[in-house]
Amino acid sequence: MRVLITGGNGLIGQVVAQHLLQRGFEVHLTDLTDETQVPHTTYARCDVTRYDEVVEQARGCDAVVHMAALRGPMHDIGPIVYHINTVGTFNVFEAAAQVGIRRVVQASSINAIGCAWNSLDFVPAYFPIDEDHPSSTSDPYSLSKHHSESIADYYWRRARITSIALRLPGVYLGEAHKTEELKHWRTAMCRFLDDFRALPQDEQHHALGAVRARTLKLRAAKGLEYPATSWPVSASLDREELLWRAYMIDRFNLWASVDVRDAARAVEQALMADYEGSHALFINEALNSLNYDAEALVRLFFPDITQRRRPFVGGESLVSIERARALIGFDPLYSLHGAEDAANR
Repeated sequence: MRVLITGGNGLIGQVVAQHLLQRGFEVHLTDLTDETQVPHTTYARCDVTRYDEVVEQARGCDAVVHMAALRGPMHDIGPIVYHINTVGTFNVFEAAAQVGIRRVVQASSINAIGCAWNSLDFVPAYFPIDEDHPSSTSDPYSLSKHHSESIADYYWRRARITSIALRLPGVYLGEAHKTEELKHWRTAMCRFLDDFRALPQDEQHHALGAVRARTLKLRAAKGLEYPATSWPVSASLDREELLWRAYMIDRFNLWASVDVRDAARAVEQALMADYEGSHALFINEALNSLNYDAEALVRLFFPDITQRRRPFVGGESLVSIERARALIGFDPLYSLHGAEDAANR
């Protein structure tokens, strides 16, 4: 199978290219540079916002893996983020229809439901979150991902192009990411949460109310959008900063993550699985990023959300991957957590 990969120089695209080559695919890699060091069968420069260029690169390919996009609202002003991500997606699907390609895999995001980058609060309808969860985006990047999934639905109706939109959370770089510093931080966060949960209820409520107000103020001011001048959290391990990180970042990210190698495996599975239609699938680790009691996280940070589609089990992810398992056979092989983590929590 000859596969066109857009955005092949990116964080995920280059790992996908190497993985598919190792699995025997022909990889036609494209990106905005004239040359690349990423392994490939053939390479060409391509701007996905230019339809004629996409059509030219799609000819002779059997499938498309669409990875070209801006990866968050910090990278440019909202109109540019939205334009590149949605027009690029539309062009990929239209080019596929034009040249007779009938399978597309695109990189979507957990943010298609509206969470990590929201300028408003994120209020889930239920837990664990699954693909039936409604979308309530309030930033240009997340809106672009939500609409890119709608483009895939449109091309199933219009041209019978089967597709998977991989809803990826924070993607980390395999073993290179598992540093002692990160392990120390995770241990500190888990201990902090244990201690915080042991506080009297009124102290918990006061602290959470203050950090919530601070969080919603920053988000309402578009503090996570271009031109954001700095990342709003530090590496400090003091109690105030740990609570700020837990609420401002981790809560809105749902403690979800995935190893880039599992993201590449999911691409291959989405290319090869037997299915029809257009589907969005959450792709993440089976455990939350702290391997912390999932029900405890929800009760602490989402106390008003009482609906459960099923009970949580231990430190599992707050985002279900059951549909990805069923449709394409996805089951993550890699984790932030070693056997010692599970034994110690």
